[in-house]
Amino acid sequence: MSAKKKLEEALIIVKALGMPRAQHNERSALCLLALCDMTPEKKWSKAEAPYMGITPIMDWAREHYGTNYAPNTRETFRRQSMHQFVAAGIALYNPDEPTRAVNSPKAVYQISPEVLALTRLYGTKGWKAALDSFLIQQESLAKRYAREREMVKVPVSLPEGKQIELSPDRKSTRLNSSHLGISY
Repeated sequence: MSAKKKLEEALIIVKALGMPRAQHNERSALCLLALCDMTPEKKWSKAEAPYMGITPIMDWAREHYGTNYAPNTRETFRRQSMHQFVAAGIALYNPDEPTRAVNSPKAVYQISPEVLALTRLYGTKGWKAALDSFLIQQESLAKRYAREREMVKVPVSLPEGKQIELSPDRKSTRLNSSHLGISY
């Protein structure tokens, strides 16, 4: 199987797991592949769960998929992919030593046992049922983010009877407050 095809499959899995749109990209697909030690020729049924830090994930992606990210993109991998993987229950943070300091250079990630079992079923008849079961048990991060955004909106009735909702985002509030004749 080609590297491109395996990347496409990983992206399908990332999306199927309910990750937000910001993680629907090659970087997040590569993170998933690295966390499963899923080289281009390997079958999903043979997925593994090694411990991997950010730099090793980037090195692994370069070695197996020919992607060359600059060293200064480590923080992007951490903050724009791995942080969300941990929040969604896709990956575990420091499972070998949970008390490790957050800023430790020895920080590692590992695919969660539930997602490892699920990825091993990708491409089989059992994939869809296992995915459905996983999503019922583990709310998708995209759904959780959407619910949290909705919870913080403040309903406002305008003098002419129009209803709007304001979010606490300063930019959004400034934009929407113009309807109320309020300026900052």
